[in-house]
Amino acid sequence: MDRRGVLGLIAMAGLAATALSGCGSPRVASSARSGVPGYGPDEELSCVPYARLRSGIQLRGDAWQWWDAAEGIYPRARRPHVGSVLVLARSRRLPQGHVAVVSRVLGPRDIRVDHANWASGAARGRVARDQPVLDVSPRNDWSLVRVWYPRINDFGTTVFAAHGFVLPRMDLASR
Repeated sequence: MDRRGVLGLIAMAGLAATALSGCGSPRVASSARSGVPGYGPDEELSCVPYARLRSGIQLRGDAWQWWDAAEGIYPRARRPHVGSVLVLARSRRLPQGHVAVVSRVLGPRDIRVDHANWASGAARGRVARDQPVLDVSPRNDWSLVRVWYPRINDFGTTVFAAHGFVLPRMDLASR
């Protein structure tokens, strides 16, 4: 199956989900994907292919599956690193989970991420860059996070479970 077919299957799965946000994606205007290499005007965009393109991490499956899929292939961490991928667990609100690429680490509990399809309504399927994510876990271990919602210009009230961060292979050489 070619890339268009795979992206179409991802989009159909996303349309079946009725979650507020997640990784499935309906068709969106080409302007929503400006600056994202490899996407034409009629293709869908979801968090998984976006994270794969941005990070170079070549994992497959729904977003929530990335944590286990990375074991033995990519380094995994409990702390954020620029270029790593934050993996959110699946839940009723995130049936496919969610992945986001860390763009900046501002402090021990404050990062910025770039991700696709973290919105509802007209913004679904769009790329959001440099969006805040806060660690709200009791032990400061990034197991629970709050994510910025551009539509309301604030953090949502939902706390999301996070598996951790998958690092690109090149991070092994820098240790």
